[in-house]
Amino acid sequence: MKSQTGLLLYLKKKLLPAREVGSTEPPEHQRALDLIAAIDAGGIPLNPARVNDIARCMGLEVSRSAPIEATIERLRAVLANRSV
Repeated sequence: MKSQTGLLLYLKKKLLPAREVGSTEPPEHQRALDLIAAIDAGGIPLNPARVNDIARCMGLEVSRSAPIEATIERLRAVLANRSV
């Protein structure tokens, strides 16, 4: 499990553009982007509370019993709307 985490961090650093110092992007938006990028790179979110926290910071109302897949899809929709 630890080697997967290390691999994901390595890929994230290599594939994602570095955030510029003084970036105007809100930190909650960056956390959501990082989460989606890690999932797309083959990662599996192991902590649903973390996913729910990111979703709440993005302005979504999330039930503690909501399926994590549904929350991730809602996050993708929010990110798609904000990038347009």
